[in-house]
Amino acid sequence: MQTRRVQSFSLVSPPLLLVISIFISSIAIVMAEVPSEATVHIIFTEKPPVDDVESHHIHTLTAVLGSEEAAKQSLIYVYKNAATGFSAKLTPQQVEELSKQPGVLQIMPSQKMQLHSGRVGLH
Repeated sequence: MQTRRVQSFSLVSPPLLLVISIFISSIAIVMAEVPSEATVHIIFTEKPPVDDVESHHIHTLTAVLGSEEAAKQSLIYVYKNAATGFSAKLTPQQVEELSKQPGVLQIMPSQKMQLHSGRVGLH
């Protein structure tokens, strides 16, 4: 009885598979090193124990951003009336770190809202 050998083949050779996996790994490493872009967030805080609310918020941001100058550049607006807090441009990593600061209650990404009039289609 004669045995028939079936030759198996692979669509992807092991060296090619190795090159592809190294390429994908290097892309993942590069993407992890790229800092995330800062976006505007609204930070709700407890009422500060001081009268100068803005300087208190700058102090809170300085603890995360590393310098008072960076905190002042990041700060966009200080809320004093209906809510206590501020808005600032932050990266996801900075948001995570800021959320651990004392007095910070909630951090939300800012969203642009479009006003709707009740007169749509009544021209």
